[in-house]
Amino acid sequence: MFTNANAGPFERFASKATQATGSSMAFLLALLTIIIWIITGPIFGYSDTWQLVINTGTTIITFLMVFLIQKSQNKDSLAMQVKLNELIAVNRKASNRLLNVEDLSEEEIRALHRFFGELAERAKSETSLSISHSIEEAEEIHQEKVEDFHQRKSSRLKNRDTVAPPSESSKRKSTKTPPPSQPQ
Repeated sequence: MFTNANAGPFERFASKATQATGSSMAFLLALLTIIIWIITGPIFGYSDTWQLVINTGTTIITFLMVFLIQKSQNKDSLAMQVKLNELIAVNRKASNRLLNVEDLSEEEIRALHRFFGELAERAKSETSLSISHSIEEAEEIHQEKVEDFHQRKSSRLKNRDTVAPPSESSKRKSTKTPPPSQPQ
């Protein structure tokens, strides 16, 4: 897990702690602690203090880990939402109204869920899977995207050539010697 150099001290700590506590070594350390605690049971006569030590230790660790895990999940969830928003924003067939859908109220999200559930039911009633989204349709959309890309590119090139006057340095002849021509 990589942490941004601009992250605050707590974020750097949380990232490193999450990475460390999710490792095999952390699990083995916890397992070893439990084994040592069990082995020391007869030595301490399975006393209340012996039980209190493990209960207190695990409670403290669990309490702190809850917040650490929640911080990590919040960050991961936000990053996932940004990635999904990017995909929705660049897909010309997707509804931009779904950007930041996580900010809607629960009732609004339930209404959207019902709407998409109805679409799914309609798709199930089709006789073929390719009716709602055929390969031909996907190829057509792809070809349209390629054509749009080339049109935008040529438009930018035309705009650049008409807007930018040639610079003074490009008007002067180059003083470099041209490379010798290769016989063909």
